[in-house]
Amino acid sequence: MAIKLHGPAMSPAVMRVIATLKEKDLNFELVPVNMKTGDHKKEPFITLNPFGQVPAFEDGDLKLFESRAVTQYIAHTYADKGNQLLANDPKKMAIMSIWMEVESQKFDPVASKLNFEIVIKPMLGMVTDDAAVAENEEKLGKVLDVYESRLKDSKYLGGDSFTLADLHHAPVINYLMGTKVKSLFDARPHVSAWCADILARPAWSKALEYKQLDQLH
Repeated sequence: MAIKLHGPAMSPAVMRVIATLKEKDLNFELVPVNMKTGDHKKEPFITLNPFGQVPAFEDGDLKLFESRAVTQYIAHTYADKGNQLLANDPKKMAIMSIWMEVESQKFDPVASKLNFEIVIKPMLGMVTDDAAVAENEEKLGKVLDVYESRLKDSKYLGGDSFTLADLHHAPVINYLMGTKVKSLFDARPHVSAWCADILARPAWSKALEYKQLDQLH
């Protein structure tokens, strides 16, 4: 049964899934979706994700959307492949789940807004809203203060080993490391070390190759 991932590798949500597939050493087909022409809002894509957002995912006859749900499916279904991405007992799993929620509820809304203003808008020829940048830099700093406190006591967010809780952060952090927002991460030594660790993973390097190919097209 072939795994298909639909969406452009430039998308952090798509990259989240690519990185998980690479951690698991799974073969898959990346199916391009041209968002500039609005293909994500039309058939046949809209059948795969009724909200018209990337990615969409197929594993045989199973069709999924929402990147974090997809990564959890992959980590559970292919637990015996590649690198383990889940905690191995209920208490550790609960802690990992907390930090997965923190990423989606606290970190991502702010970090993605900064990414949109500083990285995406210039690529689209739009003007960055400096007030929005300043406001979200302040918000991100407060979130990263909590991360710094957590990472003083724990090598990774979920515990001693790398899990989906860490992986989910990598795409947006990777974008922000190329901007002035990098200073917010650098100012917090444990956060900075953690970022360097998760971005140095071999699976992440392999995932980035898809993004580089995407940029060439």
